[in-house]
Formats: sequence, structure tokens, C-alpha cells
Amino acid sequence: MNPKAMEYLGIKDKVEIVIGGKKRLIFSVLALDSVPESEVWCNGDELKELGVADNTIAAVRAPITIAGVKA
Repeated sequence: MNPKAMEYLGIKDKVEIVIGGKKRLIFSVLALDSVPESEVWCNGDELKELGVADNTIAAVRAPITIAGVKA
């Protein structure tokens, strides 16, 4: 993920991907300047194993914290 995008989204070491408002996935994140700010690059094989199809639209955010415990 682009470091600038990580900064303005408040992402430090984990990223939460939300698909269709229902499926929530949490991944470790790496900062790479070569990734465009408007994109998130993921491991395609891992996404397939988790049931995420190619070209799926998803929301990306810092993992939500509830009562001081990260989700």
C-alpha cells in the first residue's frame, strides 16, 4: 500500500478489507512507494483461498477498535 494512503487512512501495520459490507478480512500491510495511492495490492492466491473474486470492489480502512481491542 502507498505510504501516503496509509498515513491519511490511519493504517499502521494492519489493514481491514470489507466486501459488500459483510465480509471483513484483516491483513498485514507493507508500505511501498511504487503502489499508486488509489490502489491496494494483495496476494491473489490468498484472496482466492478466502473466496474473493478478481476485480471485487472493497472498502479499505484501518481495523476498527472496539473498547480498546483491535478487531
